Amino acid sequence: MSALAFAGLDLDDYAASLNAQMQGRSAEDVLGIAIRDLFPGQIALVSSFGAESAVLLHLAAQTDKATPILFLDTGKLFEQTLQYRDALVDRLGLSDVRVLKPDAKQLAAQDESGTLWFKDTEACCNIRKVQPLQRALKPFAAWINGRKRYQANTRREIALVEAEGARLKFNPLAGWNAAEIEAYFARHDLPRHPLVAEGYLSIGCDTCTRPVAAGQDARSGRWQGSEKTECGIHLPIPVGNL
Repeated sequence: MSALAFAGLDLDDYAASLNAQMQGRSAEDVLGIAIRDLFPGQIALVSSFGAESAVLLHLAAQTDKATPILFLDTGKLFEQTLQYRDALVDRLGLSDVRVLKPDAKQLAAQDESGTLWFKDTEACCNIRKVQPLQRALKPFAAWINGRKRYQANTRREIALVEAEGARLKFNPLAGWNAAEIEAYFARHDLPRHPLVAEGYLSIGCDTCTRPVAAGQDARSGRWQGSEKTECGIHLPIPVGNL
C-alpha cells in the first residue's frame, strides 16, 4: 500500500485522531501500533545513525527487526557515522537497511565540484537528502523518525503523529528528554556514536556539523553561522511531490 491508500481520507483529521489516541502511550506502544497494527509492511523508519539514533533503532528492533530502515548517505558524512551504522546494524540484528544516495546525474549537473554545501546549503540538502528520501518513501504509507521536542526551539511542538504530504509521520520519542535518552543508553548498554565524546550532539554531514558548546541546544552545531535549522526532510512537502 502506498500513500494513495489514504485517498478520500482527511489525513490531518486522521493524524489528529491517532495522536489523541496515543497520548500517554509509551514509545514501545506507539511503535507497536504503527508497525504491527496500522501499517504492517507499509511503514519505514528513517535514521541518521547519529548521536541518539541507537535508542529508536533498538526500540524498533524489539518490535520487528525487519522494519525497513532508510539511511541517507549524502556522500558528505563522517566516516565514523558509516562505521557506527555498520556496528549498530550488526548489534541490533536489523535485516532491512536501505542506503539512499543522491542521483549521480543530478550531482554531476549541479554539484560537480562538491562545494554546493558552501554556496547554497538549501540546494545541497535538497539534492543529497530531501529528494532521495522522497523517492524512497513512495512505496510507504507512513514513516517513523526520532525527533524530540527538547532538541531545539523549532521542535517544541512536535506531535506523536503528524500528517505530512500524502502520508503519516510518527514521532514516538517526541516527549523524551535528554535524561531519558541517557538512561535508555545505559539500561541497554547501547554503543554511542564515537563523535559524541568530542562534543557532537547532533551529527549530520561533516561539512556542516560542529561540536556543541556547553549549555547550547543539541542542534546548535548544525549549519553554524546561518539561520538554517533543518535539512529539509521534516519541512512541509506538497502532496503532489510524494
